[in-house]
Amino acid sequence: MRNFDFTPLYRSTVGFDQFADLLDRAFSTDLNQTTYPPYNIEKTAEDAYRISIAVAGFSEDDLNVETRENQLFISARKTEETKEEAKTFLHRGIAERSFEKRFQLADHVIVTGASIENGMLNIDLVREMPEALKPRKIEINAKKAIEGKLSKKSVDKAA
Repeated sequence: MRNFDFTPLYRSTVGFDQFADLLDRAFSTDLNQTTYPPYNIEKTAEDAYRISIAVAGFSEDDLNVETRENQLFISARKTEETKEEAKTFLHRGIAERSFEKRFQLADHVIVTGASIENGMLNIDLVREMPEALKPRKIEINAKKAIEGKLSKKSVDKAA
């Protein structure tokens, strides 16, 4: 396993510490992590996204979706009553095994809803930029500032 030291990034940047954290996580996670269950991430509008996860065999009660510290956690565990049902399979192609998926969310991205349809768990996300962080136009009043200085000088001369 390779270890990379990203400490110099922290010293030479301002406001990009989350990027350095993301790189730390990317290089420190196990590259052999499972791809179960399969998922898609799609952009549905300018600031809207959808994560679709194949959850065949899981019910609404088996699934848990939550956000913590700019991360989206999706987990599934079969309920005890489902496990107790004795079934004999001749072929088992649908895994139905427990899983946990994590997605790092960018700043100001919030989960707006989740739904299950046709064996797919759809999680909708929206980027909501706070009003204080939106770009705003600053008027440049150079002419008025010069006129103000000139009128002040004429008032001083008159006095």
